[in-house]
Amino acid sequence: MDYVGRMYRPPSEADSLLLQVTIGCSHNRCTYCGMYRDKRFKPKAWEQLEADLEEATASGAVFRRVFLCDGDALVLSVSRLKKILEAIRERLPWVERVGVYGDTRSVKGKSVEELRELRELGLGIVYHGIETGDEEVMRFIEKDATRAECIETADKLRAAGIAHSVMVLLGVGGERFSEQHAAGSATLLTAMDPSYVGVLMTTVVPGTPLAEMQQRGEYVLPSKFGLLRELEAIVAGSELSDCRFSANHASNYLPLRASLPADKPQLLALLGEVIASGDESLLKPEWMRGL
Repeated sequence: MDYVGRMYRPPSEADSLLLQVTIGCSHNRCTYCGMYRDKRFKPKAWEQLEADLEEATASGAVFRRVFLCDGDALVLSVSRLKKILEAIRERLPWVERVGVYGDTRSVKGKSVEELRELRELGLGIVYHGIETGDEEVMRFIEKDATRAECIETADKLRAAGIAHSVMVLLGVGGERFSEQHAAGSATLLTAMDPSYVGVLMTTVVPGTPLAEMQQRGEYVLPSKFGLLRELEAIVAGSELSDCRFSANHASNYLPLRASLPADKPQLLALLGEVIASGDESLLKPEWMRGL
């Protein structure tokens, strides 16, 4: 497979075929993110995509899922995405689901009917990093989104029948915005009501604007238990109707997975107990954490 640069995918796509259909991220200005700063965004050449699919077919591996890389491949035009999905169906007919990173910009440019067409061709899930539900924090991290746009995105994907996995980033607002970040994230998750929520913890990546802000004293990452207090506030403040809630990414100090709202009392009890203890031995050691 022709991979340009390092590939990234959600944890749940660990066993998926990674098909790079774009290089980099079309926004690429989020202050915390260093994943695509060494790439200039552009669609992959169609001839290369065909060659990659041919290689995947020839390998004999039966992938049940395909994930389209890079950062926001859903930003491609509907016609381009349909062509890609049709090629996957033709070359790899056993594929059951195609996933992709997407955001408010990439969904806003597509109608519900167009999204339904993509779903009928195999697009089954969109992973959407809102990172925060507070608009002041959104501006602080240069997310280029609003709460209203996030809610509209959720509504459109739901109407199109596409699963929506939403990611929140603990600590991204630093100590300064910690409380409002958690509170805003809880209310936005409630309004969006996605089927999946993934909670990660901020890692300050060298070379990013956030790292430079940290060096200047303009950003202070909350303590380990400060991050857990954010998580507790998000769980307590959100009202989700049927959600698989995960905080088990490699970055998390306290790996958790739950079904909400059913497991909410137990989850809050566990978080409250760990936070009250102040015992770092209950948390994942630093050497086991990573992006």
